[in-house]
Amino acid sequence: MKRWILLLLLPCLLHGEDLFLKSRLSSLDPLSVSEHLAFYELYPKTEEGKKALSQAWHLLSGGKVNTAEVTLPVFDIQAVISMITRQKYEKPAKLIPQQLSVIEELGSRLANRFIKGHQIWTKEQLLLLQPHEVDLSRGLLIEQFNENVEEIRQYEAGLDLIALQILARLPQSAKPEDYIREINRFIFQEMKFRFPPHSLHVKDIDLYTFLPSVMDSREGVCLGVSILYLCLAQRMGLPLEIITPPGHIYVRYRKGVKVVNIETTARGIDLPSETYLGIDTRKLIERNMKEVIGMAYFNQASVYWGQNDYNKAIELYEKARLYVGEDPLVSFLLGLNYLFVGKKKEAKALLEPMKKFTFDWAVSPETVADDYLEGHADADALKAIYLHVDEKRQSILEKQKKIQEVLKKFPRFRAGILQLAVTWLQLGRQQEALQTLQLHHQIDPTNCVVEYYLSILALQRLDYNKAWQHLCQTEKILSHRGHKCKALRGLRDHLRRLSPEPST
Repeated sequence: MKRWILLLLLPCLLHGEDLFLKSRLSSLDPLSVSEHLAFYELYPKTEEGKKALSQAWHLLSGGKVNTAEVTLPVFDIQAVISMITRQKYEKPAKLIPQQLSVIEELGSRLANRFIKGHQIWTKEQLLLLQPHEVDLSRGLLIEQFNENVEEIRQYEAGLDLIALQILARLPQSAKPEDYIREINRFIFQEMKFRFPPHSLHVKDIDLYTFLPSVMDSREGVCLGVSILYLCLAQRMGLPLEIITPPGHIYVRYRKGVKVVNIETTARGIDLPSETYLGIDTRKLIERNMKEVIGMAYFNQASVYWGQNDYNKAIELYEKARLYVGEDPLVSFLLGLNYLFVGKKKEAKALLEPMKKFTFDWAVSPETVADDYLEGHADADALKAIYLHVDEKRQSILEKQKKIQEVLKKFPRFRAGILQLAVTWLQLGRQQEALQTLQLHHQIDPTNCVVEYYLSILALQRLDYNKAWQHLCQTEKILSHRGHKCKALRGLRDHLRRLSPEPST
C-alpha cells in the first residue's frame, strides 16, 4: 500500500522539487557570477543548474549576448568554477591550456590587454618599458616565476576572473567611485582579503607581499593588497595613483581637487590625506608602476636583513634598484648592508651622498650616514639601532641593552640616543626617556621628533615652560620645511588651555 502511495505522490514530489529549484534560481543575485556558479555546482544535471551556468558565462562575457545564445566551453568546466567559488582554505585549481585560452578570450576586452607591457614575457623586455607601459601583473609574475609562461598565465587567469566578476556588476555609465566601491565590496567582503596578524606579517612579510601568495592565501600587507588592487584597476581602466608614506603604501583616485584614498589595510576605506602625514613626514611621495615591482624586492630585502642575511638583502636591494633607479632610500639601505658585510668601499660610495641629506618627504635630516662617516658610529652600532622588536617585552630589553653598550663607545651617536629613548617609552619609563632625549637635544636640537617628544614629556610633568620651549622649537624646524602638522596644532591647542604661551 505504501508503495502505491509513493508512486501516486511521485509526480507531486517531482513537481515540488522543480518549483523549489526555480524558486532558488530566481532568488539568486542576477549580477553575481559566483552565486550562479555555486548553484550549478549543487545542481549540475538539472535544467535550472544549466541555466545558472549559462547566466554566469553571460555575465563573464560582458552581457553582450543573450543567455540563450551563450556558447559554453566543451571541456570540464569544474576547474574554472573552482577558481571563482573556492574558499581561502582550499587549494587553487590548476587549469589546462584549453581552459586558460577560454578565460583569456573572456578577458580580451580588459583594458590591460592594450598596454604594451602585456605583450612581453622576459625580464629584459620588462626593464626596457617606460613606467606607463608596464602591465603590473605581467611584470611581477615574470619576476616571480622567472619567465615561466604557464605559471604566469595561471595567476593572470585568476585576476581576469576577479576583474570580470566586478565588471559584471557595473553599468557602462559607472563612475570611478562606483568602480572603487565595487572593487572594495568584492575583494574585502566577498573574497574576504585581510591584513595578516602582526606576528605573522613581521616574520614573513614577503609571503604577504608577492602577488601569487597574496592571491592564494587572501592575506596581504599594505603592499601586497595594493598590488592586487592595482592589477585589477589596470584591467578595468581605472587610473589610480600609488602613494608611499614612510613604511607604508596605499592607492588613490584623483581628478582635479577630488581625491579618494583607498586604504587597503582597512578594507578600502577613504582616510583623509592628512592622516598619512606626521611630525617628520611633510609630504606624500607618488610612485609609478615600474617602481612598484622594485618595492616588492625592497620589502623582501627587509626580511633577510631582519634575519642577518645581509648578502641576500644586498641582492634584493640591487634588484629593486633596477626598477626604482637611484632612489635615495634604497641606496641608503643598500649602503648600510654593504657596510654590514665588510664592503666599506661600496658602502661609502652610497653613504657619502647622504651626508647632510634630508629625504624629500622628511623634515629633519638623516643623521646615520653623517655619524658613521664622522666616526660617531661603526657597523655594529648601526646594526643595533635597526634591531627588530616585537610585542614582547624581552625583545625591547635586548635591543635596549645593545644600544646602551653602543653608546658607551659612541656617546654622540644621535640615532642610537633616539632609539634608546624609544625603548624607554615602549617600556613606560618616561623619566628615563626624558633624560635620554635631553641628551640628544644638547648634541643636536634640530631633530623635530626629539623636540616633539620633549614637549609632550614636559607637559606630562606639568613643566609648561619647557613644554612651550620644545614646542616652539619643533614648530620652527617644521616651518623651515614648509610643514604644518595636525598633531602639532593639537598639542599647541592643548598646551594653550593649560598655560598661556610665554611672551617672546
